Amino acid sequence: MRPGKVLAVVFGTIFALTAIGLFVGGGALLWTYATQRNADDYVMSPEYDLSTNSHALTVTGDIDFGTEPSEWWPDSLTTVRVEVSGEQPLFAGIGPADEVTAYLTGVGYDEVEITGPGSDDFELTPVEGTQPTTAPTDESFWVVSTSGEGTLEWELEDGDWTAVIMNADGAAGISATVEAGFQAGALLLAIGTGMLLMGLLVGGAAAALLVLGTRSEALSEARAADVAGVTSPKGTPVTVTGELDPTLTRWMWLIKWILAIPHFVVLAFLWTAFVIMTVVAFFAILFTGRYPRSIFDFNVGVMRWSWRVQFYANGVLGTDRYPPFSIDDADYPAHLEIEYPGELSRGLALVKWWLLAIPHYIIVGLFTSGLVWWSNDLAGGDAVLEIGGGLIGLLTLVAGVALLFSGRYPQGLFDLVMGLNRWVLRVAAYAALMTDEYPPFRLDLGGDDPRPATPSRGDDSGGESTAIQPELTAH
Repeated sequence: MRPGKVLAVVFGTIFALTAIGLFVGGGALLWTYATQRNADDYVMSPEYDLSTNSHALTVTGDIDFGTEPSEWWPDSLTTVRVEVSGEQPLFAGIGPADEVTAYLTGVGYDEVEITGPGSDDFELTPVEGTQPTTAPTDESFWVVSTSGEGTLEWELEDGDWTAVIMNADGAAGISATVEAGFQAGALLLAIGTGMLLMGLLVGGAAAALLVLGTRSEALSEARAADVAGVTSPKGTPVTVTGELDPTLTRWMWLIKWILAIPHFVVLAFLWTAFVIMTVVAFFAILFTGRYPRSIFDFNVGVMRWSWRVQFYANGVLGTDRYPPFSIDDADYPAHLEIEYPGELSRGLALVKWWLLAIPHYIIVGLFTSGLVWWSNDLAGGDAVLEIGGGLIGLLTLVAGVALLFSGRYPQGLFDLVMGLNRWVLRVAAYAALMTDEYPPFRLDLGGDDPRPATPSRGDDSGGESTAIQPELTAH
């Protein structure tokens, strides 16, 4: 893959993620417009059912526009509507925070904090005190208030403000249903629609870049035969090999992960593109029964690149040669090949990546994600010791320590680590829909892939495949 194609894939992936964000954000705004807007075009919050045995409920906030709101913000967004209803006559008012605090000094009330978007997402913090000496309706500091009907509208102003809900006579025991909102339905519709249109444009650019970056050159005669469904005589769809360097430096493994950081950065983008392209391939298989060859070559290249970095830096430590920045096969001690499958089962595409692969996911999780041991401590509880990195990471660390002190990488340990990585990569290829052949529950040890040939369908040689191969055909 030429550098230009790699850049096309990287920027295509960034554009694709941006398009997804625009679609999600635009959809959320349109959903809010459709479900949270009332007849007066106000977008209202959920109804909060607030009740307390104290004398008041308060919400305090700081408003700082920095300039006149009319200079940069629609007037409708600076008008807040609060609707309060209850079984008894209620008072609702908004006033300067310092004057409201002075009024409530010595009064028992609850501070309300909204913690989320749901109707139950709030917390009440009680403040001890007694009944106020005067009813709230007798005070003059409220900038806006209502008593009885329970609806108020207020033009937002800079400053510290406190909203208060009380019984009209100041008595204890409040039960109120509260909504708040602003008149922004038309604005939400415009912004949401604009985000969706922008998402379509950015998504189209992402698709163009990804197609450009993953488009194959003219197929050779051998690759054309693969497309026609001719299988390799080896019958090994996933081949993973690695050659242990006999002259490894004792200490270099300590810094390889730092040296590989440029690879990790590029691979983060490439694996994001891998996921997106696998989704595209899923639908292609579902409708055509074939894995698009250009996407297949790109995804194999990403796995090949990752395998070389793992072999060098963090998964094997098998060589001191720096990996090339390429998804193509290269002259390097670590190699990965996946045979192009020709036709694939449409039915298996629906279930193999999640249902059928679950047993392997459990095992591969132990290989790659972490190991946990439980033991009872003296107090009778559970003491948990967790070792991250999985079995592969732990064994690779052991190999590094052995190399540091003895100057050699134990051959048996190398063979085991290779077998574990080979298992993981076979499962990855199966889960990515790149083959219908079920991965074997078997450790094939060693640097060379020792997996025996699997007879192709229709082979009358009498041989039997050693791989478990579920069949599912969609009609």
